[in-house]
Amino acid sequence: MNYKDLRIIFMGTPEFAVVSLDKLVTAGCNIVAVITAPDKPAGRGMEMQFSAVKKYAVEKGLTILQPEKLKNPDFIEQLKSLQADLQIVVAFRMLPEMVWNIPPMGTLNLHGSLLPQYRGAAPINWAIINGEAYTGVTTFKLKHEIDTGDILLTEKIVLVENETAGTLHDKMKFVGADLLLKTVIGLSENSITETPQDHQVVLKNAPKIFTENCIIDWNKSAVDINQLINGLSPYPAAFTHLNEKKLKIFSAEIEFCDTTSLEKGTHQTDGKNYLKFSCSDGFLHIKDLQLEGKKRMPITDFLRGYRFN
Repeated sequence: MNYKDLRIIFMGTPEFAVVSLDKLVTAGCNIVAVITAPDKPAGRGMEMQFSAVKKYAVEKGLTILQPEKLKNPDFIEQLKSLQADLQIVVAFRMLPEMVWNIPPMGTLNLHGSLLPQYRGAAPINWAIINGEAYTGVTTFKLKHEIDTGDILLTEKIVLVENETAGTLHDKMKFVGADLLLKTVIGLSENSITETPQDHQVVLKNAPKIFTENCIIDWNKSAVDINQLINGLSPYPAAFTHLNEKKLKIFSAEIEFCDTTSLEKGTHQTDGKNYLKFSCSDGFLHIKDLQLEGKKRMPITDFLRGYRFN
Protein backbone atom coordinates (compact mmCIF):
# COMPACT_ATOMS: atom_id res chain seq x y z
CA MET A 1 0.00 0.00 0.00
CA ASN A 2 1.20 3.51 -0.76
CA TYR A 3 1.56 5.58 2.41
CA LYS A 4 -0.56 8.33 0.85
CA ASP A 5 -3.52 5.95 0.79
CA LEU A 6 -3.48 5.45 4.57
CA ARG A 7 -6.27 7.20 6.45
CA ILE A 8 -4.51 8.86 9.40
CA ILE A 9 -5.83 10.58 12.51
CA PHE A 10 -3.25 12.90 14.12
CA MET A 11 -3.34 13.77 17.83
CA GLY A 12 -1.24 16.56 19.32
CA THR A 13 -1.37 19.94 21.02
CA PRO A 14 1.84 22.07 21.30
CA GLU A 15 4.16 23.56 18.70
CA PHE A 16 6.41 20.50 19.00
CA ALA A 17 3.63 18.44 17.40
CA VAL A 18 3.02 20.97 14.61
CA VAL A 19 6.35 20.13 12.97
CA SER A 20 5.39 16.45 12.76
CA LEU A 21 1.91 17.23 11.44
CA ASP A 22 3.35 19.57 8.82
CA LYS A 23 5.85 16.91 7.76
CA LEU A 24 3.03 14.45 7.14
CA VAL A 25 0.80 16.97 5.36
CA THR A 26 3.65 18.21 3.14
CA ALA A 27 4.52 14.62 2.21
CA GLY A 28 0.95 14.06 1.01
CA CYS A 29 -0.37 11.93 3.88
CA ASN A 30 -4.15 11.68 4.13
CA ILE A 31 -4.91 13.29 7.50
CA VAL A 32 -8.63 12.60 7.93
CA ALA A 33 -8.84 14.40 11.29
CA VAL A 34 -6.76 16.23 13.88
CA ILE A 35 -7.48 15.73 17.58
CA THR A 36 -6.24 18.47 19.88
CA ALA A 37 -6.93 20.10 23.25
CA PRO A 38 -10.09 22.15 23.76
CA ASP A 39 -9.77 25.94 23.47
CA LYS A 40 -9.14 27.69 26.78
CA PRO A 41 -9.20 31.30 28.02
CA ALA A 42 -5.83 32.97 28.56
CA GLY A 43 -4.24 36.40 28.92
CA ARG A 44 -5.52 39.53 30.59
CA GLY A 45 -8.66 39.57 28.51
CA MET A 46 -9.22 35.83 29.07
CA GLU A 47 -9.83 35.41 25.36
CA MET A 48 -10.18 31.88 24.02
CA GLN A 49 -6.86 30.53 22.77
CA PHE A 50 -6.30 27.79 20.19
CA SER A 51 -3.59 25.16 20.60
CA ALA A 52 -0.67 25.40 18.17
CA VAL A 53 -1.89 22.25 16.43
CA LYS A 54 -5.40 23.68 16.00
CA LYS A 55 -4.03 26.90 14.49
CA TYR A 56 -2.11 24.86 11.92
CA ALA A 57 -5.07 22.57 11.21
CA VAL A 58 -7.34 25.57 10.63
CA GLU A 59 -4.84 27.05 8.15
CA LYS A 60 -4.71 23.76 6.25
CA GLY A 61 -8.46 23.16 6.32
CA LEU A 62 -8.17 19.90 8.25
CA THR A 63 -11.06 18.37 10.19
CA ILE A 64 -10.62 19.17 13.90
CA LEU A 65 -12.01 17.38 16.96
CA GLN A 66 -11.52 18.76 20.49
CA PRO A 67 -13.02 16.34 23.00
CA GLU A 68 -13.21 17.31 26.66
CA LYS A 69 -13.26 13.62 27.62
CA LEU A 70 -11.62 10.95 25.50
CA LYS A 71 -14.05 8.29 26.73
CA ASN A 72 -17.10 10.26 25.64
CA PRO A 73 -19.30 7.84 23.61
CA ASP A 74 -20.02 10.49 20.97
CA PHE A 75 -16.30 11.10 20.47
CA ILE A 76 -15.61 7.36 20.20
CA GLU A 77 -18.30 7.06 17.54
CA GLN A 78 -16.78 10.01 15.65
CA LEU A 79 -13.39 8.28 15.64
CA LYS A 80 -14.87 5.02 14.39
CA SER A 81 -16.81 6.80 11.65
CA LEU A 82 -13.57 8.23 10.27
CA GLN A 83 -12.40 4.68 9.47
CA ALA A 84 -8.75 5.51 10.05
CA ASP A 85 -6.08 2.93 9.27
CA LEU A 86 -3.62 4.47 11.71
CA GLN A 87 -3.58 6.99 14.55
CA ILE A 88 -0.49 9.09 15.38
CA VAL A 89 0.16 10.72 18.74
CA VAL A 90 2.75 13.48 19.26
CA ALA A 91 2.77 15.44 22.54
CA PHE A 92 -0.82 14.67 23.48
CA ARG A 93 -2.43 13.26 26.62
CA MET A 94 -2.71 9.62 27.64
CA LEU A 95 -5.20 7.68 25.57
CA PRO A 96 -7.61 5.07 26.92
CA GLU A 97 -7.51 1.66 25.22
CA MET A 98 -10.90 2.24 23.66
CA VAL A 99 -9.24 5.04 21.66
CA TRP A 100 -5.80 3.69 20.80
CA ASN A 101 -7.16 0.27 19.87
CA ILE A 102 -9.63 1.50 17.22
CA PRO A 103 -7.60 1.54 13.96
CA PRO A 104 -6.51 -1.79 12.42
CA MET A 105 -2.85 -0.65 12.24
CA GLY A 106 -2.92 0.59 15.84
CA THR A 107 -1.75 3.89 17.28
CA LEU A 108 1.78 5.18 16.73
CA ASN A 109 3.53 7.43 19.27
CA LEU A 110 6.65 9.59 18.95
CA HIS A 111 8.70 9.72 22.17
CA GLY A 112 11.67 12.00 22.97
CA SER A 113 14.18 9.36 24.05
CA LEU A 114 15.72 6.09 22.98
CA LEU A 115 13.25 3.72 24.62
CA PRO A 116 13.18 1.90 26.96
CA GLN A 117 15.33 4.59 28.60
CA TYR A 118 13.63 7.75 29.85
CA ARG A 119 10.03 6.66 29.77
CA GLY A 120 7.81 9.37 31.17
CA ALA A 121 6.72 12.98 30.79
CA ALA A 122 10.08 14.80 30.71
CA PRO A 123 12.66 12.78 28.73
CA ILE A 124 14.38 15.85 27.26
CA ASN A 125 14.99 17.42 30.69
CA TRP A 126 16.21 14.29 32.46
CA ALA A 127 18.66 13.26 29.73
CA ILE A 128 20.48 16.59 30.16
CA ILE A 129 20.16 16.68 33.95
CA ASN A 130 21.73 13.21 34.12
CA GLY A 131 24.62 14.21 31.85
CA GLU A 132 23.93 11.84 28.97
CA ALA A 133 26.24 12.00 25.95
CA TYR A 134 23.33 11.30 23.61
CA THR A 135 19.61 10.69 23.50
CA GLY A 136 17.19 10.37 20.59
CA VAL A 137 13.64 9.78 19.41
CA THR A 138 11.60 6.60 19.14
CA THR A 139 8.44 5.64 17.30
CA PHE A 140 6.47 2.84 18.92
CA LYS A 141 3.00 1.29 19.14
CA LEU A 142 0.86 2.20 22.13
CA LYS A 143 -0.15 -0.46 24.66
CA HIS A 144 -1.50 -0.51 28.23
CA GLU A 145 1.58 0.57 30.21
CA ILE A 146 2.90 4.02 29.34
CA ASP A 147 5.84 4.15 26.89
CA THR A 148 6.27 0.36 26.87
CA GLY A 149 4.97 -0.58 23.43
CA ASP A 150 6.93 -2.33 20.70
CA ILE A 151 9.59 -0.15 19.09
CA LEU A 152 9.34 0.66 15.39
CA LEU A 153 12.25 3.01 14.59
CA THR A 154 14.80 5.11 16.51
CA GLU A 155 17.14 8.01 15.71
CA LYS A 156 20.09 9.02 17.88
CA ILE A 157 20.84 12.65 18.79
CA VAL A 158 24.27 13.59 20.18
CA LEU A 159 24.16 16.22 22.93
CA VAL A 160 26.58 19.09 22.43
CA GLU A 161 28.40 20.98 25.19
CA ASN A 162 26.00 23.06 27.29
CA GLU A 163 22.98 21.62 25.48
CA THR A 164 19.80 22.95 27.08
CA ALA A 165 16.31 21.55 27.19
CA GLY A 166 15.33 24.34 24.81
CA THR A 167 17.97 23.63 22.16
CA LEU A 168 17.39 19.87 22.37
CA HIS A 169 13.63 20.36 22.10
CA ASP A 170 14.11 22.39 18.90
CA LYS A 171 16.40 19.75 17.37
CA MET A 172 14.17 16.89 18.41
CA LYS A 173 10.98 18.20 16.86
CA PHE A 174 12.60 18.09 13.40
CA VAL A 175 14.46 14.80 13.88
CA GLY A 176 11.26 13.32 15.29
CA ALA A 177 9.15 14.57 12.38
CA ASP A 178 11.53 12.95 9.88
CA LEU A 179 11.47 9.68 11.81
CA LEU A 180 7.68 9.77 12.02
CA LEU A 181 7.26 10.07 8.26
CA LYS A 182 9.85 7.32 7.74
CA THR A 183 7.83 5.14 10.11
CA VAL A 184 4.54 5.78 8.31
CA ILE A 185 6.14 4.88 4.98
CA GLY A 186 7.70 1.75 6.47
CA LEU A 187 4.40 0.61 7.98
CA SER A 188 2.59 1.15 4.68
CA GLU A 189 5.20 -0.99 2.92
CA ASN A 190 5.20 -3.59 5.70
CA SER A 191 9.00 -3.19 5.93
CA ILE A 192 9.29 -2.46 9.67
CA THR A 193 9.68 -5.20 12.26
CA GLU A 194 8.15 -4.31 15.62
CA THR A 195 10.68 -4.97 18.39
CA PRO A 196 9.61 -5.55 22.02
CA GLN A 197 11.37 -3.30 24.50
CA ASP A 198 14.16 -4.83 26.57
CA HIS A 199 12.77 -5.05 30.10
CA GLN A 200 15.99 -6.50 31.51
CA VAL A 201 18.07 -3.30 31.28
CA VAL A 202 18.47 -0.91 34.21
CA LEU A 203 16.06 1.88 33.43
CA LYS A 204 16.42 5.63 33.84
CA ASN A 205 13.01 7.22 34.09
CA ALA A 206 11.77 10.67 33.12
CA PRO A 207 8.99 11.64 35.53
CA LYS A 208 7.20 14.96 35.42
CA ILE A 209 9.25 17.91 36.69
CA PHE A 210 7.99 19.43 39.94
CA THR A 211 9.11 22.55 41.82
CA GLU A 212 11.27 20.52 44.20
CA ASN A 213 13.25 19.17 41.22
CA CYS A 214 14.19 22.74 40.26
CA ILE A 215 15.81 23.80 43.56
CA ILE A 216 19.61 24.09 43.27
CA ASP A 217 21.55 22.18 45.93
CA TRP A 218 24.82 24.09 46.20
CA ASN A 219 26.42 21.18 48.09
CA LYS A 220 26.59 19.30 44.81
CA SER A 221 29.40 19.51 42.25
CA ALA A 222 29.62 22.30 39.69
CA VAL A 223 29.03 19.83 36.85
CA ASP A 224 25.89 18.39 38.45
CA ILE A 225 24.47 21.84 39.14
CA ASN A 226 25.26 23.08 35.64
CA GLN A 227 23.53 20.03 34.15
CA LEU A 228 20.46 20.79 36.27
CA ILE A 229 20.46 24.40 35.05
CA ASN A 230 20.80 23.34 31.41
CA GLY A 231 18.24 20.57 31.74
CA LEU A 232 15.61 22.99 33.05
CA SER A 233 16.39 25.90 30.74
CA PRO A 234 14.36 27.77 29.62
CA TYR A 235 11.43 26.11 31.38
CA PRO A 236 10.67 25.61 34.20
CA ALA A 237 14.20 26.84 35.16
CA ALA A 238 16.45 25.88 38.05
CA PHE A 239 16.39 28.37 40.90
CA THR A 240 18.00 29.52 44.13
CA HIS A 241 17.37 32.57 46.33
CA LEU A 242 19.10 35.92 46.46
CA ASN A 243 18.25 38.17 49.42
CA GLU A 244 15.12 36.08 50.03
CA LYS A 245 13.87 36.45 46.45
CA LYS A 246 13.59 33.60 43.97
CA LEU A 247 16.36 33.70 41.37
CA LYS A 248 15.91 31.62 38.22
CA ILE A 249 19.13 30.69 36.45
CA PHE A 250 19.13 29.86 32.74
CA SER A 251 22.83 29.50 32.01
CA ALA A 252 26.13 29.50 33.91
CA GLU A 253 29.84 28.81 33.55
CA ILE A 254 31.98 26.68 35.82
CA GLU A 255 35.06 27.83 37.74
CA PHE A 256 36.78 24.90 39.41
CA CYS A 257 38.64 25.88 42.60
CA ASP A 258 38.94 25.12 46.32
CA THR A 259 35.80 26.30 48.15
CA THR A 260 36.18 24.23 51.32
CA SER A 261 36.37 27.37 53.47
CA LEU A 262 33.10 28.77 52.08
CA GLU A 263 29.54 27.95 53.02
CA LYS A 264 28.00 26.38 49.94
CA GLY A 265 25.65 28.71 48.07
CA THR A 266 27.58 31.83 49.14
CA HIS A 267 27.49 34.47 46.42
CA GLN A 268 30.31 36.78 45.38
CA THR A 269 30.18 39.70 42.92
CA ASP A 270 32.09 42.73 41.74
CA GLY A 271 28.77 44.49 41.15
CA LYS A 272 29.53 44.99 37.46
CA ASN A 273 30.56 41.88 35.56
CA TYR A 274 30.07 38.72 37.57
CA LEU A 275 27.87 37.02 40.13
CA LYS A 276 28.97 33.59 41.27
CA PHE A 277 27.79 31.02 43.80
CA SER A 278 30.01 28.55 45.62
CA CYS A 279 29.44 24.81 45.33
CA SER A 280 31.36 21.71 46.45
CA ASP A 281 34.26 22.07 43.99
CA GLY A 282 34.19 25.63 42.71
CA PHE A 283 31.87 28.40 41.59
CA LEU A 284 29.01 28.76 39.13
CA HIS A 285 29.24 32.09 37.29
CA ILE A 286 25.69 33.12 36.43
CA LYS A 287 25.24 34.32 32.85
CA ASP A 288 21.50 34.54 32.28
CA LEU A 289 18.95 34.97 35.07
CA GLN A 290 15.58 36.27 36.23
CA LEU A 291 14.92 37.68 39.68
CA GLU A 292 11.45 37.33 41.11
CA GLY A 293 9.27 40.17 39.83
CA LYS A 294 11.74 41.12 37.08
CA LYS A 295 12.37 40.22 33.45
CA ARG A 296 14.91 37.66 32.29
CA MET A 297 18.24 39.34 31.45
CA PRO A 298 21.99 38.78 31.00
CA ILE A 299 24.14 39.16 34.09
CA THR A 300 25.66 42.54 33.15
CA ASP A 301 22.20 44.10 32.74
CA PHE A 302 21.11 42.61 36.05
CA LEU A 303 24.14 43.92 37.94
CA ARG A 304 23.73 47.35 36.41
CA GLY A 305 20.42 47.80 38.18
CA TYR A 306 20.68 45.60 41.28
CA ARG A 307 21.85 46.73 44.71
CA PHE A 308 23.16 44.02 47.00
CA ASN A 309 22.52 44.18 50.75
